[in-house]
Formats: sequence, structure tokens, C-alpha cells
Amino acid sequence: MGIFDALTTSVAGIQSQAFAIENISGNIANSQTTGFKRVDTAFIDLVADGAPTRQAAGSVLAYSRSTNQLQGGVTGNSIGTNLAISGRGLFIVDSSSGSSDGRPTFTGVDRYSRRGDFNLDQFGFLRNGAGNYLKGIPTDPVTGNRTGSTPQVLQITSDFQAAQATTEINYRANLASTPRTTAFVNGEAGGELLNASNDYSATGPFQSGDPRPAPLGGGTVNAGDNTFFLNHSIDGGGLTLFNNQGAQIPLTLRWAKTSNTSGAETWNLFYQTGQIVNGQPPTTPIWQNVGTNYTFNTSGQLSPPVNSISLGSITVGGQTLGGVTLRHGEAGLTQFQDSNGNVQQTQIDQNGFSAGQLSSVAIGDGGGVIGTYTNGRTQKLADVVLANFNNPDALQRSDGNTFQSTGESGVPIISNGTNIVGSSLEGSNVDIAEEFSKLIITQQAYTANTRVITTVNQLLQEVTNLIR
Repeated sequence: MGIFDALTTSVAGIQSQAFAIENISGNIANSQTTGFKRVDTAFIDLVADGAPTRQAAGSVLAYSRSTNQLQGGVTGNSIGTNLAISGRGLFIVDSSSGSSDGRPTFTGVDRYSRRGDFNLDQFGFLRNGAGNYLKGIPTDPVTGNRTGSTPQVLQITSDFQAAQATTEINYRANLASTPRTTAFVNGEAGGELLNASNDYSATGPFQSGDPRPAPLGGGTVNAGDNTFFLNHSIDGGGLTLFNNQGAQIPLTLRWAKTSNTSGAETWNLFYQTGQIVNGQPPTTPIWQNVGTNYTFNTSGQLSPPVNSISLGSITVGGQTLGGVTLRHGEAGLTQFQDSNGNVQQTQIDQNGFSAGQLSSVAIGDGGGVIGTYTNGRTQKLADVVLANFNNPDALQRSDGNTFQSTGESGVPIISNGTNIVGSSLEGSNVDIAEEFSKLIITQQAYTANTRVITTVNQLLQEVTNLIR
């Protein structure tokens, strides 16, 4: 029966090589498909039972060998919602099952893909080129923490970001040990200080000729004393604050040195509460002391330290902000010599902002979905998570460059998007040169099997001729 076995074995060989050619052709066809994972072909021999001396080479069976774990090349681009995975993991996606009121509905069946060419559609869904919708976990707009643990189809809405009133001001700077005030530059004795013959009380406004010693960290500067104050203080910078409605409130700061005592050089910080207007009463408050003495030791460090100050409610230009804290941080203020004699700010910012509308969306490295608003603020909207499998090569391949879990692949293990690369795409892992090499070898094997069939046919003809 060996000659007949040779015939069937050759047919099996042709079928196996044809299966290999089918996979090679599919790989070549998808060599430019985003996130495509090639399918290789492996072969297993089929041997009939028999004594060792009577064993035959046997037949053959072809089967697919997945390369789902083999990385494709990652290429960057300028599209903020395009994603690539560098390493393990797959995107979790869903497909549309139809529509309701013109909006897509979803199957609710998780599929998995490496295709990351996502773009926002007209409904705010992130859909890739194969028509699958990205899943992730939404985050709280205030804390940035996830609002759940189960991935869902992400939808980005063009909501307004509510205004936030300023509650914290961060201010760090170096104060020149000899401030170049206008009075100092003009040669006035002690002009770098705000004390001596012209001073103000700790609880009230300036009083001309007041014999009090250095200020104690309180008080206001009224309109009638504004010029004197400006001549004996230096600019401390400024920034814009915001109230609950998002209205902008400009804040101007000035520093006044009140004591040159070695090892206890003292400064006061003021913020402007009003403007000089012709005809206004001279008692109108213009500048307000923050209420704390800043005393520097011989090393130029605050002693005692002043890390933060609670300003409480402050009024600027007729608008009141409640509960404002001024933060300097540890060693945030220093006093060192500066030839310019001014204040060198290293940080001045605050945490308030006006309302804004979503203007763009981008997904960064690590999978954070970040919205940018017209007020210049950014906000985390969601996290893109990944699915991992103990045996990803056992996933069931589906249309649209997706996979489904199987018993052999194991259940999906949800993980953070640590391996996600933003503004990038992963290419196919098909190597054209390698596929052509496999194609030549497969063609030769296919042809060789046909030659065996031809030879067997000739032998059978000889057997038939025996009875003629």
C-alpha cells in the first residue's frame, strides 16, 4: 500500500503548502496595515503506527502560528489621538451594532487590537481606521482619579470647564539686601528703608513725622502717602487672580525693607487694593500689608521661616476673594546681594482660572486623555488602559485587526497604559523580504509535491499495464 500512501501524502503536502501560501499572501497584503500581526505557518508530521523497522516518514498537516507578541515599528506623527503600544498589551475596543437617533450603539463585546489610528468622530468617540471604538476609564475632572474600574467606550464632550477662584498664590524670590528704591537712588539717607522719620503704624495708615520704630507687619498705605510709599519700596511683581465667575483681578506686589539690623533685616510685603484717582479722599486705602514680618539672618535665610501666610479675604479693585493663602515653600524667599537692587522672582503663579471650552484632545504617553480648553488650561479626562493575556498568541483573530479571547488565551488582565506611546502608530510586523523568501521556498515545496504525484501516477500506469 506504500504507493497509494505516497499519493495521499503528496496531496496533503500540496494542501499544506497551499495553506502556507495563503498566509504569506495575507501577510504581504497587510504589510502596510496599522498594527497588523503576521501569521506564520508551521507543520506537524503525521506518522502511522508500525514497527521501528517499518516506520514511514508519514504525512503532514499545516497550522497557523501567531506572532501577536512580535513588536512592529513605532513611528511618531502629529496627530494627538494616534496611539502605539511599545511592548505588551492590546487596546480594548468595541464595535457598532447599529444606531439610535443617528448615534452609534455598541455590541458590549470586548475586542482587542493593536491598531491605534484613533480620531475623534462627530459624536466625540475615539474610532480607529477599522471602525472600532476605544475603551478606557473616565477620570474625575477635579482630582484626576479614575471614576471606576471597568473600561467603557470613551466619549469626549465639548463641555465648558467651570471657572475656579484663586485660593493659593505661589511666590518665591530673592530680595536684594540693599534695595534700590527711588529714594535711595536719589541719595536720601536711609532711603532704602521704609521707617525712621516717615513711618506707618502697625494697625493704621502712614502718619507724617510718626516716631514709631519699624512696622510690625500690619497697616495700610492710603492715597495721601502713596508717593512716599512708592519711593521707599520696590516692585515685587504681579499676576492675575480670578474670582468664582472667572473675572480677572490684577494683583500688584511691592516689597519695603523696614530694618537693616544685622542678623535681623526685616521686610514687609504689600499688595495693591485700589488705584489713585483724582479727587479721591487721601485716606482711601491703596496698599495693604500682608501682615507678616519677613526677617532674614546673616545667611540670607528667613528666621523664623515663613512657608505660607493665610491672607484670608482680600479686596483688590473693589473685588473680594475669600480664603487666599500665600505660599513661599521651604526656603522660597532669600536675601542676597544683587547689583540691580531689585526682586528676582523665581516663581509667581496661582491656581485660579476663567471658564473655558474644550478646544482639543490629545492622548499622551502612558494613556492619559488630556483636554485643552480655550482658557489655556489642560484637564485629564480619562485613562486608556490595556488588556494583557497569559497566552496572547492563542487569541482568536477577527475582522478589523481585532482579536477575541479564548479559553487558551486566558481572561484579559487590565493594566495601566504604561506601554502606550502618544502621537505614534505601530506598523505591521511583516517583513516583505522575509515573506518573499518564504514564498520561494513554499513554491518549491509545492512543485516538488506535484512531481511526486506525477511519478506515482506513472508507477500506477505501469501496474495497470501488467494485466494487459
